[in-house]
Amino acid sequence: MKPHAIVIGSGFGGLAAAVRLGARGYRVTVLEQLDAPGGRAYVFRQDGFTFDAGPTIITAPFLLEELWRLCGRRLQDDLELRAVQPFYRIRFHDGEILDCSDDDGLMARQIGKFAPTDIDGYRGFLKASEAIYAVAFERLAHVPFDSFADMCRLIPELLRLRSYRSIYGLVSSFVKHPRLRFALSFHPLFVGGNPFTTTSIYGLIAFLERRWGVHFAMGGTGAIVNGLVDLIHGQGNRVRYGARVAQITVEEGRARGVRLTSGEEIKSDIVVSNADAAMTYGNLLPAASHRHWNARKLARAHYSMSLFVWYFGTSRQYPEVPHHTILLGPRYKELLYDIFERGILADDFSLYLHRPTTTDASLAPAGCDAFYVLSPVPHLGGNNVDWGVMAEKYRRAIALHLSATLLPDLESHVVSSRIMTPLDFRDRLLSYQGAAFGLAPALTQSAWFRPHNRSEDIEHLYLVGAGTHPGAGVPGVLSSARVLDTVVPDAAFFSG
Repeated sequence: MKPHAIVIGSGFGGLAAAVRLGARGYRVTVLEQLDAPGGRAYVFRQDGFTFDAGPTIITAPFLLEELWRLCGRRLQDDLELRAVQPFYRIRFHDGEILDCSDDDGLMARQIGKFAPTDIDGYRGFLKASEAIYAVAFERLAHVPFDSFADMCRLIPELLRLRSYRSIYGLVSSFVKHPRLRFALSFHPLFVGGNPFTTTSIYGLIAFLERRWGVHFAMGGTGAIVNGLVDLIHGQGNRVRYGARVAQITVEEGRARGVRLTSGEEIKSDIVVSNADAAMTYGNLLPAASHRHWNARKLARAHYSMSLFVWYFGTSRQYPEVPHHTILLGPRYKELLYDIFERGILADDFSLYLHRPTTTDASLAPAGCDAFYVLSPVPHLGGNNVDWGVMAEKYRRAIALHLSATLLPDLESHVVSSRIMTPLDFRDRLLSYQGAAFGLAPALTQSAWFRPHNRSEDIEHLYLVGAGTHPGAGVPGVLSSARVLDTVVPDAAFFSG
């Protein structure tokens, strides 16, 4: 009999963990509370449209290729990852545009239109980004930080890379034009961080994109999720849906399995939680079983913003709109302060608009377009936003803005619509305070300071996903599963 591993949750981190454990000889059961896999990468299908609920950008395809290789298969035989150009179009409030790409000449010409004196600074930032990537991603993203000594050994590198600075501060040391400072520092927003407070370690994303490109999975991100589930089934393992975990059972300081809300108990040799880290420690474990991440510490921690997402399909197409567009409002730093520090829902907003039918027309009926538009908003902790009342008002405000900027006469062409608010992140995805990305990626909540991949208190309990090291985003959560190769015992440990 193979040793049994339970994985709680079927997000990218949980599915990747299941594949890796299966490849190492474990019998794996993935428990997913929803009716389909994916977690934040769930797929909504309605009215002939396919909407990816969450992640839309793939920037490190080699992490997926490795999972397929572990199963003796090739990613390209099952999935097509298509490069997207431009990576993103940034549209400033007055209509000025900057297309971000890996074309050095094009980027230099665009930067020259804003500030010719910043071209050299831009190239200097790219060199700094490459240096950060070489250390923070290649050397440390898949390394566990089990002890403070591990963190201390990293301190000289962190100082050399100026990780004590914010990513906005690092970028500002290279370029002076405010719009270029935004264009080179906004990436932490993709993983729930405020660029004015997020550690400059996240400057690695700029090089990660240039090195590997920005890709979209044909069929949508859900095609990757289904591919991972197929790998798990091919290993002879299971993914169960509608199986919500009520508690991780702990005996004599060891994780021994789980109890479902149905009352069913499932025994295992190890438990891997892909649930939100604060949910894992705050709700799934007996309070007396752990001390590091107790209720007080969880309440004091800083969490990412939440999101308001409107998914919609249109009866016409908008061919002039690229795959990824960032629409900036009249305020930037002040708006982020409202979201992250004041916790208020401002009247203005900045948006990310996703038009996947730019790349894959199959995601909408013929002659139609599929979209989602995302607005960063405060999480539910400490604010009084009544989303039951505000959701439709907020959606209408966004629709009016899109009509006035990129999508003329939008409302008369919407034929499919649904929304997701911070309440959905809290109640449907079980995210603490409705924070869309878990713990915020501040320096004091990174590496050793995050909940560890190997539980500090409970033997044979492991964490993957956005809330543990290295953090949120598809590359981050896939890398969290790579950490398990180091900290989880070989299957022979249990069967020997």
